[in-house]
Amino acid sequence: VNPLTGKQVSIKTGDPRDFKSYNELYEAFKTQLNYIVNQKILVSNYIDRMFAKYSPATFLSVVIDDCITNGKDYYNGGPRYNTNYIQCTGLGTVTDSLSTLKKHVFEKKNFSMDIILKAVAKNFEGEEILRQTIINNTPFYGNDDDYADSIALQVYNDLFEAIDGKPNTKGESFHLNMLSTTCHVYFGKVMGATPNGRLAHKSISDGTSPSHGCDTNGPSAVIKSLTKIDQVKSGGTLLNQRFLPSLLKRDEDIMKLGNLVRSYFALGGHHIQFNIVDTATLYAAQENPEDYKDLLVRMAGYSDYFNDMNADLQQEVIDRTENESF
Repeated sequence: VNPLTGKQVSIKTGDPRDFKSYNELYEAFKTQLNYIVNQKILVSNYIDRMFAKYSPATFLSVVIDDCITNGKDYYNGGPRYNTNYIQCTGLGTVTDSLSTLKKHVFEKKNFSMDIILKAVAKNFEGEEILRQTIINNTPFYGNDDDYADSIALQVYNDLFEAIDGKPNTKGESFHLNMLSTTCHVYFGKVMGATPNGRLAHKSISDGTSPSHGCDTNGPSAVIKSLTKIDQVKSGGTLLNQRFLPSLLKRDEDIMKLGNLVRSYFALGGHHIQFNIVDTATLYAAQENPEDYKDLLVRMAGYSDYFNDMNADLQQEVIDRTENESF
């Protein structure tokens, strides 16, 4: 049931209040995950069939290898390569929510599932003590903590298994990617609060990045967490990091950043990108945009002028963890 609308939008997997163990909770989550992936594939295949039949891409087909040779349109299996990728995000948000429930509800029994569900339903209004307990006393993804990272690994592998190899309409198959671009901002806008303390309508985590502000052990711990998952399984991953400008003033600091990038790739990372800007500057640009016309930020797979972005995208950049050291 969508908690914002009250409508049944998926299959029934039981009332979470009745779950006796974390494993029972996770099996329900996995069942929902597989159902949603299958629905996504059905819809994607339908859309591809409609494009092939009613909206051929003539010019695109001319410039894509083998469409002319095969005598088929781009949308109808003409290209040499016809794989489909399902764009996924929110690994940090999902992991931290599951970690919260596993640690506090099933292991330490600090509070019940009912209490969590009621707090989430009212966006933690009047429950700030509970919310801060979660934020400050839960193992979160991105800190080289195997408790949380093992959950991320399980979620990632189950997502991969749910997607990879499912047939598409063009004789090939679907694969996973974790390149969120900006869809994580929109997804957050239409979501209620989540058990990890994230408030309603706030952005969920991007790509394979940790949840905003939850990576508290530095950038090296982040890359160690992310490289515990096999990124080769994915068609791409995304990791965003933000540093204070003061952290990169000396040549030796630039060398440290270079070593961080090399280490990430050596450990199996795919894609890492940075913003070098402090929070105060971003807030000042919001207050006085005329003074910051040339302020560029890295949003996702692209850079943009900060003041050309809408308020939601600006806030997402501001919310990213501000690293003060390597």
